[in-house]
Amino acid sequence: MKSTYLAPANVPAKTPVFRKIYERMRSAILNGDMQPGTRVPSWTDLASELKVSRGTIKAAYDCLAGEGYLIGRGAAGTFVNPELASMINRAKPAVTRMRQMRATTQAQPDAAFGMTLSNQGSRPFQMGVPAFDVFPRKLWGRLIARRARTMNHYNMGYPPAAGDAQLRAAVASYLAVARGLECSAEQVFITTGYKGALNIIARVLLQTGDAVLVEDPGYPPTRIAMELVGARVIAVPVDEEGMNIAALSPRANKAKLAIVTPSHHAPLGMPLSLPRRLALLDWASRQSAWIVEDDYYSEFRLQGRPLPALASLNQERVLYVGTFSKVLLPSLRLGYVVVPRSLQDNFQRTMQYLTPSPGPLLQAVAADFIQQGHFARHVRRMTSVYGERRTALIKALQTHFGSGIKLRSSALHVALSLPARVDDKRIAARALEFDLAPSPLTPWFINERREQGLLLSFANIPAKDANRYAKQLAEIVTANNGATKRA
Repeated sequence: MKSTYLAPANVPAKTPVFRKIYERMRSAILNGDMQPGTRVPSWTDLASELKVSRGTIKAAYDCLAGEGYLIGRGAAGTFVNPELASMINRAKPAVTRMRQMRATTQAQPDAAFGMTLSNQGSRPFQMGVPAFDVFPRKLWGRLIARRARTMNHYNMGYPPAAGDAQLRAAVASYLAVARGLECSAEQVFITTGYKGALNIIARVLLQTGDAVLVEDPGYPPTRIAMELVGARVIAVPVDEEGMNIAALSPRANKAKLAIVTPSHHAPLGMPLSLPRRLALLDWASRQSAWIVEDDYYSEFRLQGRPLPALASLNQERVLYVGTFSKVLLPSLRLGYVVVPRSLQDNFQRTMQYLTPSPGPLLQAVAADFIQQGHFARHVRRMTSVYGERRTALIKALQTHFGSGIKLRSSALHVALSLPARVDDKRIAARALEFDLAPSPLTPWFINERREQGLLLSFANIPAKDANRYAKQLAEIVTANNGATKRA
């Protein structure tokens, strides 16, 4: 029993001894290791067992009794409070889920997905970063300076929780023209990027244990975010037409939410076909479920005609999520979610008390950038630049890997297929040693059907450098072609 009273591993070494004992006993009670109604050792017995003073044990017991974890019964001794039984039984499944989620997160750090989520600049092939070299820094700086000079009492106080009114109106106007999505400014809520949008959506629409449908393969942080809020993630297979809702098992029909990337599937690039769009919308209507449309890189369609937003087909069941991270700068942490009118009040209340919008200065600058026409010009320019860089990289890859290689193109990256015997994570790690940052494809899969490959962003590779980086990558892949997959 001695280990029950020792400090847990996450307690700092300099913590007072009585506090260590308190923390360990409290944790054991909440985890169910010390059952409600169980008698705990006397001060003398435990002090002797742990070789500490009786005063130390008394101090720990006093803290636990004061918070209701222990209860004294005179000469009968001290017991774990029996009234905790119902609370602990309800909490135990949630504690178990949190342990599993922590273990999953620790076992699969960000590096395993080949993504740089911290500010480490921009490497060739790195996913999730735009062309920093083409961003209009001087113009952006002037807009920031002008807004900073004209700050008044209104915009120096607490900003509106749902976001800057000008930016909300600018986003609504832009979406009506660019994405065919007619919405009011009141339906637009400004968030801290895509993850901020997921956070508020989960708070409004989900309860612990609710089922959420995600694409398989699909964006790993989406899956992890849903697991962290206690949702039950169900993988839906993806084929050349996108998410195959018809492949759902009966148990998935009661899902509360489906998260999809219909414009460009992340990461394979194909759009969700019209029949699949209609099937998904029909499923949501029949099940009274919601669809989260992650309009992944919708601004940059480098081939074919742009498809209208899924939300434009049915605004009653679809929440449309967009972000400025890839169009402008990731450091802005600015995104937005357009919600059905029936959810406006719920989102307003949740943002008011739990997840207010980002700082007002950058919101105001973003509104100016859109309303003054800079955003539309920037998108046109970037579309031209990305088209040139995409063509250059594909040509270079075909030169150095051979014309028979399998490439699938998305908005700002290409997916390069690798032989089944190759470990794409090992190759990605090896490439990083040469300051290249391709992302392995296998971590984007959920079920056993996994495909070896590399995701190669061309956004930050000027056309003149594509041949050099493709050659370097080909040499790394060739040198590691014998590297077999890990068990």
